[in-house]
Amino acid sequence: MRSMTGFGRATAAGDNFSITVELKTVNNRFLDVNLRLSSEIQSLETAIKRTIGNRLSRGRVDVNVQYERSNEVSYEINRPMINGYLAAMRSMKHEFDLAGEPDLNVIARLPNVVIPSKAEAGPEFFAAIESVLGDALDDLEKMREIEGASLADELNSRLAGIEGRLPAIEEESGKVAAEYHDRLLKRMNDMLAKTTSQIDIDQGRLAQEVAYLADRADISEEITRLRTHIDHFRSIMSDEKDVGKRLDFLTQELNREANTITSKTNNMVVKENALAVKSEIEKIREQVQNVE
Repeated sequence: MRSMTGFGRATAAGDNFSITVELKTVNNRFLDVNLRLSSEIQSLETAIKRTIGNRLSRGRVDVNVQYERSNEVSYEINRPMINGYLAAMRSMKHEFDLAGEPDLNVIARLPNVVIPSKAEAGPEFFAAIESVLGDALDDLEKMREIEGASLADELNSRLAGIEGRLPAIEEESGKVAAEYHDRLLKRMNDMLAKTTSQIDIDQGRLAQEVAYLADRADISEEITRLRTHIDHFRSIMSDEKDVGKRLDFLTQELNREANTITSKTNNMVVKENALAVKSEIEKIREQVQNVE
């Protein structure tokens, strides 16, 4: 199990260039890769996204590729811009009868009038990019695995907290039938005490009503499913692929069983423990959002 939060960095240098790749990831429902590339390496965008997609399944990934040349840089003159600028100056000079000539220093300060010449990247450069990206992904995954181990410890602690509440819920749930019997009998006696009529309580019918109500309030199946979901939850945490989505689904199932337990009985001990279980499940849900 890995976290979706992490950072990875790697560098490499060739004869004429140096490359640095930085990867930063945070949680996201799907894989969302965001690249920051210079114009010289824009052609690599698809290949970089494909490589990342083969290694990561979920999370927002911010990719920063820094590329620097170590050899001498040559420049090109932006001739169309200069010609247009000079034509505008001549037109201004004649139209307004102005004196003077365009100054070289003024022209040189025009935006993009002198630009670095674009050199074609060779096979060595593309191989270096691929290698550095792989190393950065290795570094990222190591951190995500460390974070994932911490998440697993936290989740196991929360699951143990839920399991610790189940025995008390089971013990109290076994008293439900007796509680209903006493409650119904008390109500019937209270009603009979208000009338002068002598009416015998049908013990058989009373037993039927108690059995019906106890069956409606039975939470043994919910407790069994809670334990099954917890075992399944731990099993999924030991996997490496598609863990987060499955844990998110199981968290919803855990919450559904806890809600049912809370709604089925009025026993305060059961309700208090069920609410504590729901609190643990909510904390689990928050942590699961960070699992890849």
